[in-house]
This record gives sequence, C-alpha cells and structure tokens, in this order.
Amino acid sequence: MTDVSHSHHSDSSRAGLAKLAVGAVGVVYGDIGTSPLYAMKETFVGHHPLAVDLVHVYGVVSVMFWSLMILVTGKYVFLTLRADNKGEGGSLALLALIQRKTGSGGRWSNGLVLLGIFATALFLGDCMITPAISVLSAVEGLTVVQNNFAPYVLPAASGILIGLFLIQKRGTERVGTLFGPVMLVYFVTLAVLGVSSIVLRPEVLQALNPIWIYHFFATDPYLAFLALGSAVLALTGAEALYADIGHFGRKPIQVAWIILIFPALLLNYLGQASLLLRNPAAAENPFFLLAPEDLRLPLVLLATAATVIASQAVITGAYSVMQQAVQLGVMPRLRISHTSASAHGQIYIPAVNWSLMLLVILLVVSFGESSNLAAAYGIAVTGTMICTTIMLTVLVRRVWNWPLPLVIAVISVFFLLDGAYFAANLTKIPDGGWFPLLVGAITFTMLTTWAKGRRLMRERMSEVGLPLDIFAKSARNSTAKVQGTAIFMNSGSHGTPSALLHNIKHNKVLHDRVVVLTVQIADVPYVQPENRYEIHDMRDGFYRVVLHYGFMEETDIPAALKQMEMCGGKFEMMQTSFFLSRQTLLSADKPGMAIWREKLFAWMMRNAATPMEFFRLPTNRVVELGSQVEI
Repeated sequence: MTDVSHSHHSDSSRAGLAKLAVGAVGVVYGDIGTSPLYAMKETFVGHHPLAVDLVHVYGVVSVMFWSLMILVTGKYVFLTLRADNKGEGGSLALLALIQRKTGSGGRWSNGLVLLGIFATALFLGDCMITPAISVLSAVEGLTVVQNNFAPYVLPAASGILIGLFLIQKRGTERVGTLFGPVMLVYFVTLAVLGVSSIVLRPEVLQALNPIWIYHFFATDPYLAFLALGSAVLALTGAEALYADIGHFGRKPIQVAWIILIFPALLLNYLGQASLLLRNPAAAENPFFLLAPEDLRLPLVLLATAATVIASQAVITGAYSVMQQAVQLGVMPRLRISHTSASAHGQIYIPAVNWSLMLLVILLVVSFGESSNLAAAYGIAVTGTMICTTIMLTVLVRRVWNWPLPLVIAVISVFFLLDGAYFAANLTKIPDGGWFPLLVGAITFTMLTTWAKGRRLMRERMSEVGLPLDIFAKSARNSTAKVQGTAIFMNSGSHGTPSALLHNIKHNKVLHDRVVVLTVQIADVPYVQPENRYEIHDMRDGFYRVVLHYGFMEETDIPAALKQMEMCGGKFEMMQTSFFLSRQTLLSADKPGMAIWREKLFAWMMRNAATPMEFFRLPTNRVVELGSQVEI
C-alpha cells in the first residue's frame, strides 16, 4: 500500500514539475529564446561585419556555445538560482539576502547597496530594449518573405507593442496559459530547423571544439574582440531567468533549460552556421532563411508570437522589480494594482507601464531597425551581469563560506568572460550603447536620491521628535477625550508622529484608543502571519503597533487590523480615523544633498502615491495634517 501511494505521489509531483517547466518555457526563456532571430545576423552583418568563412563561422558558434555553457548554465542556471531569497530572485533580492545573512553593517555594505541599485537601473534599461528589438526583428522577417513589405515593418511592430501595453491592466493570467504551449512549439521549431540544416553539413559540429575560439582570435584579434559585442546577444535574458525564480521555483527552470531550451538554441545556432557555410549571402537574415520558402510566413508569425511573449515576460519582470524597489525604500510609493485574486505575483503598475510603452515606441521609431537597436542592447546586459558576479563573490565567500581557492577559480572565469563582453560593448556606445547607460544613470540618480532623501528626512524628524512614552504620560491627564480609535501612521518605530502632535496642538483632543502604527518591510519576500504583528501596550489607551511585511507583499492595513484583537479589542472601521502626516520640504543650510537633488526629491514626493492608496486605507476615514521639514 505504501509503495502504491509513494509511486502515486512521485507521479503527481513529476506531473507538477512538468507543468511548471512548461510554464517556465513561456515566461522565463522568452528573452533568450528569441536571440537566434538576431544574434548570428548581427555578428556577421552588424556594425563590425565578419567574413563569412570557416574560421569566423566556427569561431562565433564556439564562442556562443561556451558562453551559454559557462555563463548561462554554470553561473545562472546552477549557481545563481541557488541564491534565492526565500524563493525570490533578482539583484535587489540578492542584495537583501546578503545583507540579512552578513548583517547590514560592514565596510563594503554601502558599495554593495549602490551596486544592487545600479544593477536594477540597468535591468530597467534592458526592459525597454528587449520588446523593441525582439518584436522588430521578428516583423522584419516579412521582408524575407516579400521585399514589398519593408514599408510596413515599423508601423506593424509599433502597433503590436502598443497593443501589448494596452492589455496589461487586464492582467496576464488568462493569456499566460497560452504562453507555455506556444513557446514549446517555437523551441521545437528552432531545433527542427537547426537539425534539417545540420544534416546538410554535419561537420559543422566541430565548431563545439573550443580550439576554434583560439583560431578565431588568432586570425583577427581586433575584429574577434569587436564580434563579442554582437555574440553577447545570444546570452540576453540570462538575468531575467534569475529574476523570475519566484514564479516557478529553481527545479522547473533548470529542467526546462537542460531538456529543451539549451539543446534547441544550440541546434539552431549550428543550423545557421551550416547555412552560412553553404550560402554566405544568407547572413542578411540566417534565421528566417533556414526555413523553406513556403514555410517562411508561418515562421514569421510564430516568431512574432514568441517575441510578444518574451516582451510580456520582461514587462512583468519590470513590475516585479519596481515593487521590490518601492518596498525596500529606494523608490517612491507607486499605485500597484493586483490583477489576480489567486496568483500573488500578478501585478500591474500604471506609471511603469505607460513610461515603458512611451520609451519602447520611441526606441522603435528613432532606431528604425533591429541592427541599430542591437548596438544599444549588449551594454545593459553585460553591465548587469558584472554587478551580479560581484554580488555572487560576496555571497559564496561570506554567506556560503566557500574556500578562497575555489572562489578565485570559479569567479575569475565569470569575471574574465563578463569583463570581455562588457569591454567589447563599450565600443558600441556611440552607435546606441549610450541609451541604456543614460536610462541607467537617470534611474540610478532617482533611486539613490529617494533613498538618501528619506534617510535625511527621518533624521531631521527624529531630532525634533518626542519619545512616545513621555508624550503619553503628559497627554493622558491634560487632554479631553473623545470616543473612537485614532491610528497615527509613523515612518519610524520610535518617537511621536508629527500628526499626533499637530492634532493635540490644533484640535486639543485625544481619542479613547490611540494607536501609533509603523509598517516595516523585511528583507525577505514574505513574512509568516504569526510574525506580522508587534504590539506594545503603553497603558491608558496608548498602543504602539509595528506591522511586518515582506518586500513582495501587498501592504493592506485594514485587512491586517481585522486580524488583530490584542490591541484593546477589535477595530471597527466606521469608528476608526487614520491620521497621516504630509511633509512639505524646505531647503536648509545644513549639508544634506545638493540643491538640485533636494528639488528632485521634493518632486518625487509630490508625485508618489499617497499612503492612503498605498496602504489601502478607507478614503472617508483619513485625515491629513501637514508639517514642514528642512533637509
């Protein structure tokens, strides 16, 4: 009986793993899966064209194969995916994990925080280029089918992308069920196209021998180095696979890569190499020319569907990263809508959606074709990869306690490859590489300004703050009481909120029950329900409450209050008033930030979502009291 139940359990867990792996094929691997559309083409006919001959073709395929083996399989699929922060991934989750395990102090802690923020800023630059280049390169396949289609490429690509951004607010859960099967068909097609071409020139398999990388660089060192700037396009999406771990878990992502994704990509690149050796002129678009003429239009349609799915995954990734940034305090509060009652990861952020749409369409129209966009692409990808490698170094040494020789042996290989790719991409700055750097610099400035401004504001407010226990003692006997509950929101877990002081000063009353409420975001994605509340009874109707949330959780205060009974009884929303402090910033003589950064911080504060929206407070129960703060 035990054997039967055990085998039934293992069958059902295998079925669950297979289902998650198919889901991962659709969401996690869309970005890297669409690389064959443009990676080989850009290497041979891009900004630094290569001769289409044996040494160059074998050399490029060998570089791509070993990079996929070492960087994607080794660094990301097997090493970085182990570095999940309670199930969540991405630069900010990795940063929070390191800080939690090592203590947030330390001489390198501030540098690590800046590095995590910089990686996030670059990732957002990547999120703009991915939809633009992938959809554009797929629609450009129409010109392979029929030259007359050329004038329709830009309008068609723009229309598809606008449509994609317009449907975001409806949620992606229903559409998401189609992602896996469509991408499954796409990857099988990649493999079939590759095999059908390899059989015509089977000796192309020799390209997997790393000796061809040596011949490639020995023949033409400078051009080979520049070619790395295009060959890196085969690796785009590796960072996204780590950011998406929260949706599927480590095992399904690894299984999908080993069984389907990596073999399909490799076969397709080898197939394109075989085609180039048989017909050097095919370098103009080797991906679509792999297919027989009659099947090119269906291939264009399938590739377009795949690029839309890849773009969807990147947009969802941008929402997820921005939610983490808001919760971890490096980004102003944004209005976040939850599009699914069952799936916690399904969110929609209007501000991010419309900004992304505007910038993506601007990219498509201004760069005009995928070759021009390819120049802009690599630098964001390689910059993020280097940031991840630096954080991994700290993780394996300080958290996982690897012996030093092992750390040096493994990490130096990653640094060598990441560094070579990044250096090659620096040469593309004048051709478009400036764009992700500009986006990254603007985002980095905004994120660091917000984090520093908030810290300065809290410091200034605590300087004039009054300890809550002292205030409670003096206010108890000297102030008139009114019925009901007053909840005063407080950003710090100490001191008396300015709204409470202003309420006494102007209204000269206290409610029967006064709750000073602080929301604290932990450096884990989710907090267990039993660890949610921290309640301090300060006697005579005064309470200090701290609510703990993870950085992936929704901060719904009324829902949390409904579960609380140890705070002087149940909370009745119609008998409860929420008091919020609204700060007006003034520039001070104190050395805080540069004037332009203070103005930027003030602008970000004015445009942030109100605490009422963010904490889901009932609109008719909120009172705002203003105060002025010098920073």
